[in-house]
Amino acid sequence: MATFTRLKSGSWRVQIRRKGKYVNETFLRRKDAEEWALDLERRIDRQEPANTRSRDVKLFGDLISLHRQDLQEVGKKIGRSKNASLNFLDTRLGHLRYGELDRERLIKFGKERAAEGAGPVTVGMDIGHIKTILTHAAAIHGVVTSVEPLDLARVALARLGLVGKGDERDRRPTQDELDRIIAGFQANERQQIPVDRIVRFAVATAMRQDEIVRVEWSDWDASNRMLLIRDRKDPRKKKGNDQRIPLLDVSGYDAMKIIEEQGRYSNSREGRIFPYNGKSIGTAFRRQCKDLKIKDLHFHDLRHEGTSRLFEAGFSIEQVALVTGHKDWKMLRRYTHIKPETLHTNRASKVA
Repeated sequence: MATFTRLKSGSWRVQIRRKGKYVNETFLRRKDAEEWALDLERRIDRQEPANTRSRDVKLFGDLISLHRQDLQEVGKKIGRSKNASLNFLDTRLGHLRYGELDRERLIKFGKERAAEGAGPVTVGMDIGHIKTILTHAAAIHGVVTSVEPLDLARVALARLGLVGKGDERDRRPTQDELDRIIAGFQANERQQIPVDRIVRFAVATAMRQDEIVRVEWSDWDASNRMLLIRDRKDPRKKKGNDQRIPLLDVSGYDAMKIIEEQGRYSNSREGRIFPYNGKSIGTAFRRQCKDLKIKDLHFHDLRHEGTSRLFEAGFSIEQVALVTGHKDWKMLRRYTHIKPETLHTNRASKVA
């Protein structure tokens, strides 16, 4: 039964005790209090969660806000990629009532994204985030939603080829391309960031761009030729995934010597080894490739190249994982497509 109490402020407090549950809320008007109480009692009777925070939730954008608030309350940081996706979904779909996200509307959304140039992986991630938001709202706040229309929409979009796994990228730079890129940066007197050094270091260590610009001098163990990489990317663990990697000289570039070279241009051995903006490095790399007419080469391909060169040097999957940080060895199989010309080198070394 609901109990209504008039407060000194003129507002109305409603208290509900029903089937072992107790909920209370305050309203300016008694009519609003009565409507809310009736709705909540029905929800309790249907054994749905009695949560008051979802009282004014009507739009999909409201569910996105609830999702953000809940993660913030428990101290879970939203990553840059997910934050951008939530902002995008809020802009495109936030104005709709969440009940309007039916199968037809979601299929339309997927087609629109594909027409805008989004690939199957991107569209799939958008659909995945929508499902996460709806599921979260139902589980935490008792919002009555259904993911069945979304699952059906995903099936339809997959059959249309608009959702699915992306093609595995296997672009590897040739040594000539690397030489030209490095030489181009070295010859450019206006280039303040030593991108040539960073390119060599990326191939030598198979490190990601953001990892390279985060490592500090205190992470370098010169005596043991080791480097500590903090918080390496891991889909199952956002923080604390630290890894010590060996600084090798098997890829054509000596990682240890590159750090020593960087040290000669550093005013102090404090802070970051490569104290530069990752986006600026990426921009400079793309510009250099464009100037040299090197097509379809990304900075991340240097990690691919470094990983492949480790296999070409004769390391096993387990050993390569100690450098690259891959937890699932299956992920490394795509890097084992060794260049056929390297067989000449391997055979010659064994004969010698």
